[in-house]
Parts: sequence; C-alpha cells; structure tokens
Amino acid sequence: MSFRAIQINKTEAGQKVGIVELTDADLMDGDVTVNVTHSTMNYKDGLAITGKSPVVRRFPMIPGVDFAGVVESSDNPAFKAGDSVILNGWGCGETHLGGYAQKARVKGDWLVPLPQGLSAQQAMAIGTAGYTAMLCVMALEHYGLTPDQGAVVVTGAAGGVGSVSVAVLAKLGWQVIAVTGRPEEADYLKGLGASQIIERKELSSPGRPLAKERWIAGVDSVGSHTLANVLASTKYGGAIAACGLAQGLDLPATVAPFILRNVALLGVESVMCPKPKRIEAWNRLVQDLDLAKLATITQTIAFEDIIPTAQALLDGKVRGRVVVAV
Repeated sequence: MSFRAIQINKTEAGQKVGIVELTDADLMDGDVTVNVTHSTMNYKDGLAITGKSPVVRRFPMIPGVDFAGVVESSDNPAFKAGDSVILNGWGCGETHLGGYAQKARVKGDWLVPLPQGLSAQQAMAIGTAGYTAMLCVMALEHYGLTPDQGAVVVTGAAGGVGSVSVAVLAKLGWQVIAVTGRPEEADYLKGLGASQIIERKELSSPGRPLAKERWIAGVDSVGSHTLANVLASTKYGGAIAACGLAQGLDLPATVAPFILRNVALLGVESVMCPKPKRIEAWNRLVQDLDLAKLATITQTIAFEDIIPTAQALLDGKVRGRVVVAV
C-alpha cells in the first residue's frame, strides 16, 4: 500500500524537493514501523528542504527530524502494535528517512513512548525545538543555577527553542529577558512570561570582551556575535546553555568571561542525547510547560504546506512552533 512523503533528490542542477508516493519497500532498515500522524518543522528541517545548509547526507531523503505516531508493527520488545510513540533526532531527515511521510521504519531504541498527558499533536508542538529547550533548562539547573540568583536571557526568543524556553523558565520562576529581532512580537513574548524585551541588534554586532553584568543564566540558539555578547554580560559564576547557530557557527569571543568572571558555556546536544535523559526531558515538559501557552505559540499546517513554510521559517517569518498534520 502506498503512502505520501516529501522527498529531496540531488540533481545536476541542484536540489529537487516534492511530494511523492512510496511503498514499504522504500523504507530503510529498522525493527519498528510507525504510522506517522504528526510531525513538526524545526530550523534544521528548513535548512534541509531549502538546501541552504548541507544537512542531508543521503539522497533520496525524506526530511523531518521529528515525528509522532502509532506503531504498526514491531520486532522490538519495548514496543507493540498500537503503542503511541515519538521520535526526535537520531539522524532522521539527515542520514535516515525522516518524519515528513505517512510511514516510518526506525530502530526501536530511537523511540520514546508518548508521555501520559500529551497528545501526538502537543508532542510535535513541542518537537525537537521544545525538547532541546528543556535540555537547556536542565543543563542550567544541573550547573546549580536558580531564579533567586538573577535573571535569565533567552536569544532567538520568538523562535521554536526560544518560545518554549521563555514559557518554561517563566513558569519555573525565572525573570526572563527575551532577545528578538522582531520587536513587534513583544506582546507575544510577554504573554509567554518574558519580563523584559531586548532588540537583537543590541547583541548581534561585535562587542567588548567584558560588558556590564546583566544575567546569571541564558539559553542561546543563535551563536556568533550574539553568544559572545551574552557571555560578556553574564554575571560572576553564571552559565549559558548553547544549542544553536541561527546567526552563525563562529564564536568571536575572548576568554575574559571564563577566566575573570568564572562563567561557563554549556553545550547542549539533542540529536544523539541518551534515552534516559530524553525521557526525563519529556516528563519535565509535561510538568513544567503550560500546555495552554503551548497552544498559543503553535500553528498547524497541512502536508502540502511543508515546502513553502520551510523558506518562511528561514526568512524569520514564523514564530513559535509549527505542527505538520501528516
């Protein structure tokens, strides 16, 4: 029986992306087959579909680093037909066929049971972006930082990681300073719990090695000069959790914040994150993310809208989270 998928092919003229009909024979190896009901769009998905960055490592490829669905068949003892599951990362959409298809076959070890209290739609409203945001919050907590020590800064605040970070941190009692290049989103960010809005241009240009101390913690999904300036303004003993590169892969900083203010830079990686930490992050999201606020930052698109939405995402025209109704 055939199913629909978004497929990326490499041609002499460049990358070609379109909707195709496939069968089970087109799926890759794995011990669990899932009927996909929902997916989502992350920054990495936008890069893959537009070809702006060499995210895809194998052609043809079905993009989509996340999916939620119901197990159709399983040779893995951890799952059985009818189980609701989610997947984030593990190379899906890069080296393994991803979530922009009505069916997926993957290793059962990559799957996480859909947490109690979440629907498949809500899980994909969170997606890798929200799950990464939770990993960042956990990293700051593990470092020992608490809301009574000072404010927390969130860069790229109107994006996927940023929106969920603002909402979670505000619910946990932090004073959240939101950085965005879209000042028109101020009311949106304050609605999520931000207490102060900073325009991106304040931090996106070359700055001083050390600046006035403004926050004790931060979540950065931007990189480059923005992350360098965030570090330069971090209070003594603080830490920044870094998980993205929307401005750039570079970090034009000095060692000054690290050796003069005892600041830490915490790298956060979500694709190959061990399963126990994944499950902890998802359970924390059920507890620490206001699902009513999640609904306000989420839009749902049809399968046919995936390709144009990818370009809009990279153009900075999408706020919050995008769910794909597969």
